[in-house]
Amino acid sequence: MRGLVWMKEGGAEYAEVNLGAELTAVGVAIGTDPVPYRLEYTLRTLPGYVTELLSVRVHGAGWHRALDLRRSAHGAWSCETKEEGRLEGPSPGGDMNILNGALDCDLGLSPLTNSMPVLRHGLAVCEGRMDLVTALVRVPHLHVVRHPRRYTHLAAGSVRFESEDLSADLALDEDGIVTDYPGLARLMTGDRPSSPAR
Repeated sequence: MRGLVWMKEGGAEYAEVNLGAELTAVGVAIGTDPVPYRLEYTLRTLPGYVTELLSVRVHGAGWHRALDLRRSAHGAWSCETKEEGRLEGPSPGGDMNILNGALDCDLGLSPLTNSMPVLRHGLAVCEGRMDLVTALVRVPHLHVVRHPRRYTHLAAGSVRFESEDLSADLALDEDGIVTDYPGLARLMTGDRPSSPAR
């Protein structure tokens, strides 16, 4: 198990991660955009880093939201949600039918969930490019959308992430954990930022 801390522009994230043939993690994050919030999550994958469960709880002043997002062994996505108080924006959950073909969830503003497709396809160590679709959970609303993207191997420990609204060159460590996501988060070791992989 590894305890990981990422510092972000508008917050921070701590996760305890078990990484083997599958990935499991529990984490907590705080953020400020669009309003201050505290978020807790549990993530579990099947062998091959295919999402099985992402459970998220988030709350702020006067509101609370919850999402349990699941992918069956047959590839069907489902979710259960709860919503209390008032938070401007979309409701938690969404149309699960549009997620057909997605193997991965992506928890918004979390660098951790980018590791799953990279690990599955070996893109941190081997040449290649992969186009895929994820179930993106927007934070803090916990609204789920279909999100196409591409990951491309650049060099050992370096992968380019591209979507219609974003492009970033990610640095990863020897375990395939994102250490530097420019504009989003950087993994801390002790009291110093870790050096991006070269």
